[in-house]
Amino acid sequence: MVRMNWLRTMLMAALLAVVGLPATAAEPGASEWATSESGKVRLISAATGTGETGQLRLGLHFKLEPGWKIYWRTPGDAGYPPKLDWAGSANLDNPQPRWPAPHRFVLAGLQNYGYMGEVILPLDARAPEPSRPVAARLAVDFLACAQICVPQKAELSLDLSTGPAEPSAFAHDIGRFAALVPGDGRRHGLSLESAEALGGGETSALRLAVSSMEPFSDPDAFVEAEDVAAFGQPRISLSSDRRRAVFDIPVPAGALMKPLAGAPMTVTVTDGMRAFETAMVPVAGTASPVAAGEAPGLAGMLLVALLGGLILNLMPCVLPVLSIKVIGVLGHGGGERSHVRASFVASGVGIVASFLALAALAIGLKQAGAAVGWGIQFQQPGFLALMVVLLALFAANLWGMFEIPMPAFLFNRGGGIPHHTVLGHFLSGAFATLLATPCSAPFLGTAIGFALARGPAEIVLIFAALGIGMAVPYLAVAIWPDLALKLPKPGRWMVTVRKVLGLALAGTGLWLLSVLMVQAGIWAALITGGAMAAAVATLGLRHKLPAAARPAVTACVVALAGLALAAPFHGSANGETGPETGGAVTWGRFESQTVARLVADGKVVFVDVTADWCITCKVNKAAVIERGEVARRLTSPGVEALRADWTRPDESISRYLASFGRYGIPFNAVYGPSAPDGIALPELLSEAEVLAALDKAR
Repeated sequence: MVRMNWLRTMLMAALLAVVGLPATAAEPGASEWATSESGKVRLISAATGTGETGQLRLGLHFKLEPGWKIYWRTPGDAGYPPKLDWAGSANLDNPQPRWPAPHRFVLAGLQNYGYMGEVILPLDARAPEPSRPVAARLAVDFLACAQICVPQKAELSLDLSTGPAEPSAFAHDIGRFAALVPGDGRRHGLSLESAEALGGGETSALRLAVSSMEPFSDPDAFVEAEDVAAFGQPRISLSSDRRRAVFDIPVPAGALMKPLAGAPMTVTVTDGMRAFETAMVPVAGTASPVAAGEAPGLAGMLLVALLGGLILNLMPCVLPVLSIKVIGVLGHGGGERSHVRASFVASGVGIVASFLALAALAIGLKQAGAAVGWGIQFQQPGFLALMVVLLALFAANLWGMFEIPMPAFLFNRGGGIPHHTVLGHFLSGAFATLLATPCSAPFLGTAIGFALARGPAEIVLIFAALGIGMAVPYLAVAIWPDLALKLPKPGRWMVTVRKVLGLALAGTGLWLLSVLMVQAGIWAALITGGAMAAAVATLGLRHKLPAAARPAVTACVVALAGLALAAPFHGSANGETGPETGGAVTWGRFESQTVARLVADGKVVFVDVTADWCITCKVNKAAVIERGEVARRLTSPGVEALRADWTRPDESISRYLASFGRYGIPFNAVYGPSAPDGIALPELLSEAEVLAALDKAR
């Protein structure tokens, strides 16, 4: 609490002055909207009159602009909840708000709890004299935050006449959010099994065990312990059937004011649309907080990650990039054992280091509350342009258009890819990893989902295991260097091999340009591709120019590469596309509400989450989804095919994937009357699995 008060003081010192909110026209049964840059707020009623009993259902209705949030009754490390002042009201007892289940927002390590988008705080109220009109006068003081925090105050007025309590236009909306107020858990099949206080002092933690009749999808827990302690983000362990969750919730340093054991607290557990709230008194536990962080099944999941990383070497995304390494391997023929060992160890270390860098990026994005997933860098036009530039330059090098060091610290004086220094081999491993992320090998989605659904320690361990798995072939050659030394010695025959492998890199670059065209527009893709084509042509002319002109060639290539990198930032993404009709299956556009409506109508629904940069998605489409019996079933009466395009960032698709514990694509699910919650399919599809899921869902 001390830390929260300090943060609140620092935050308030930087806030803008309190702003008054202008009002907009009111609807029957509602006050006028009070509007500001953060959104708007009004007071609404579920009935148009006071009725005979005088029992009233009111609601404080917030509609926030994208990126803005307000706070829950317990705001977390900073902020404050809406404060309600009913002074000036007539014939109205002091209404008390009820709080829908909150969401967690994490920024720079600070834990905040609240709401984004739209929320209604239900208000239970009473008119002491039902025969008299009600004049509700509310002054609401609240803090709205985006990049900045703005304290705001709105004056709201709502009058209700005497007469029957006929439902207003807002009765359903108030009821919808009232259903999100956590109850005792029985309606959702949720219950608290145990609450234990672990450790002591600066190592204190709270362990909660919660059971569920239905599998958990995205659980979270919020603990309120006034004058006891503040709590960090929980680390969550799920049982194999996902019907039991263990929350290990640490106490940040300096946040403990009294021992946890025996202190009364309130816990709110959420899981998607489900939630429950209960009072509890933790008992002293016997386990240590360190052991609490060791999730059941972590060792097995590390093995899954190792296998997934190993198989990733065989996926189509990786093969074109490995052409660089193939040239390096061929260059070792007849070479020295120590050089072979050092180069392959460097490549393996480069792979592991790049996976750890991806883990750090995932942790940072997750702490900031952003969507995380496998391959999300391919949703960024700048990254795509950078990869196109690198692939074009590597291809030009393989085609012999320049044989000088580029840049000098990456290659030896001998020039060319076969003469990598140790740093060059390290970067080639890192480069292969970056271009491997559009692929999903078997086991990869399971391991990534396990990691991203948990805390930073699990993310680092799983990503490190993935890197080690992908690096195994390189490390094997480092252990047995004779595998490379027995290859034929380099000769003129390698010129042909280099040209063929250069074509593979160029093909990968063209594929990335097609993805860039979707994200940044056709002109951005044409400028990027044209600039690099001109750069390659300029390099091809380099040997025909006098030595004095060659520095100008280098400057020209650098300028063209800069143009290629800058083009996507001045392009515009293509608009929304309609249903796809070019293949064997006609696809509708995915929306979660559409799925629920179609299932309610008795339809079977097949959902395909894909992206233009996802190679495995295209393999599934060509090999299974749009051919044979599967295609026939997807176009038959009573079956609807919906496609979710994740080529560009889409928060709704990210949330949909996370609801299944998935953070990468491809992802496919089948819904139907017998499977309203969906049947998740493996990353690599087979005809038998898809048909079986369609039959089961029907």
